[in-house]
Amino acid sequence: MKLFRAHSQHIFCKVVWYCLLACVFIAASINAKAEDSAWEKFAPPPDEKFDWIQIVSGEWLKGEFKVLYDFEVEFDSDELDLLTFDLDDVIQLRTHKSQSLLIEDPALSDDPFVVEGFVNMIKDSVIVTAGEESAEFRRDQVVSIAQADKRQVDLWTGNITMGLNIRGGNTDTIDWNLQALAKRRTALSRVVLDYIGNYSEAERIETSNNHRLSGYRDVFKSRKFFWRQISAEYFSDPFKNIDNQFSLSTSAGYHIIHTSKTEWDVNAGIGARYSKFVSVEQGQNIDNTSPAVGAGTMYDTELSSWMDFLVDYSFQLLNKDSGTYNHHFITTLSTDLTGDIDLDISFVWDRTRDPQPDSDGVVPEQDDYQMIIGFSIDY
Repeated sequence: MKLFRAHSQHIFCKVVWYCLLACVFIAASINAKAEDSAWEKFAPPPDEKFDWIQIVSGEWLKGEFKVLYDFEVEFDSDELDLLTFDLDDVIQLRTHKSQSLLIEDPALSDDPFVVEGFVNMIKDSVIVTAGEESAEFRRDQVVSIAQADKRQVDLWTGNITMGLNIRGGNTDTIDWNLQALAKRRTALSRVVLDYIGNYSEAERIETSNNHRLSGYRDVFKSRKFFWRQISAEYFSDPFKNIDNQFSLSTSAGYHIIHTSKTEWDVNAGIGARYSKFVSVEQGQNIDNTSPAVGAGTMYDTELSSWMDFLVDYSFQLLNKDSGTYNHHFITTLSTDLTGDIDLDISFVWDRTRDPQPDSDGVVPEQDDYQMIIGFSIDY
């Protein structure tokens, strides 16, 4: 009998102990859920100095909203510097300055239109307030957002990639290359400037010296269509018998893919090209102007959180004295190293079907190839 009582007491103590543990666990769970619910409901108080952004982890950041473009949000934090988020990773955005938004809403207008005001984005809803008036749009109706009262210089971003090789001793050589990209983005348009240059010499004899400066301005007609109002390019390469070459064109473009991870554009249009050669055979003109028909494509994708891949290809059809056909192809693999510094590896292929012979009758090679490795600095 005593043994039975002792055993019963032991069982009773275990039951009481387990019940106490269960109560503690339930109380902790309720408390954690209450804390989670409180953080989910938290919102920073009204702020007249800073913009605020909340990301999918629930974290809030304060700083300066820069731009929403190509499904990416740029946000400048005083402590964390310039940050870029995929739009899908942004839960809330609240601005303390007036913004300019490009909206696509067929129910209100056949063409995209611009509205201005303070932005309060909460999940799939975007509320724009100007004075006592406000309007609400769905997030998928917003094509882009940029600050309405920004200084012109603040609208520009870009990067510079540099490579340098100097060798002395038995052979003295110098090789340098430079790539620079600058973009100006507003809610309604974008301007892109691009430069690539190379110079080499061996034993103080120049072996290469070429420069290409190009730029264009796009106006967004809808989320898919854009008009490249003007595209211009300057090119010089004496080793290809090109002293100066200028191109102008206009074209229409279409976004085949336009997501937070991948962008794929195509465009086609018409224009003209002026070429001045270093020298020509007797009886040939030193310069030439040709009509041009061209097309191009640009593919940019995020392979991972630290690696991007880009392909940019364009070609033109010209008269024979200007080369008949030429193309410019560049592909770049960009890897994040630290902060605003990336390691870029680029392959460039330029081709001219019918190069212009020089005064000695020497015909330049049709194809030029470059492999460029350098460090890229964002600004």
